Amino acid sequence: MWVFRFLFTETARLLRSAEGRRLLGLALRYGNRPRNQLVDVQFGRYQFQVPDALSFIWQFREIFVDEFYRFYTTSPRPVIFDCGTNIGTSVAYFRQTYPNARIMAFEADENIGNTLQENLRRNQISGVEIVKKAVWTDDKGIWFGSDQADSASIFSETDKRLVPSVRLRDYLLRETHIDMLKMDIEGAETGVLTDCRDALAYVQNLFVEFHAYSAHPQTLAQVMQVLEESGFRYYVNTSQYRHAPLVNHRYKGNDSMDLQLNIFAYRN
Repeated sequence: MWVFRFLFTETARLLRSAEGRRLLGLALRYGNRPRNQLVDVQFGRYQFQVPDALSFIWQFREIFVDEFYRFYTTSPRPVIFDCGTNIGTSVAYFRQTYPNARIMAFEADENIGNTLQENLRRNQISGVEIVKKAVWTDDKGIWFGSDQADSASIFSETDKRLVPSVRLRDYLLRETHIDMLKMDIEGAETGVLTDCRDALAYVQNLFVEFHAYSAHPQTLAQVMQVLEESGFRYYVNTSQYRHAPLVNHRYKGNDSMDLQLNIFAYRN
């Protein structure tokens, strides 16, 4: 399986940290589980209900090993907006790293939102306000589809349904300081960030997982323009190495998506 080939090319690096060693253990124990099957996963002091083991392993790597969401703050009670919370792995990291933080968690998928609530309950992770709605540019709902365990999107055509939404801009404008805005909303990020253009002034750190879908225009320039005009510095990377990219146009063999980038934006 490619997950093992990828992880074990980095074995030496992973073995140097406790979380890296834990990732290797998770990959050995759960990496060959069938996709889209519910499983209980133990990691450190946490026990999570996970609807797809492979997706969880990648979440754990990005969140706990590579620490995509670590940020610097002097605030005794940092404010964190977690858009696209999924099953709560990010919330566990935020609560562990910033124990006094006020956390807002937004999750569009009702079933995943229920799993999120259960994971927080069973691990006694408190002080989290959960909004089981999609973040969007209005509160009229948004059409949302699901193709696979980790590819649900506004651009997915399978099992498409109207889910409740909130206008993220309204939530941001209620705050005077936001230490971290995390946005993993599967294709909705360009529209939401553009709508929030005038509400980012008090956001100190921003993570955006950017997606481009083959049948739709690429909008990376719009996202970067919003960040630059809002005064952010940024760093961009991708988790995928692509051999012969002018020939190989697909992202990890994904038939609908051709680009995924991680954008880390911050103020000096």
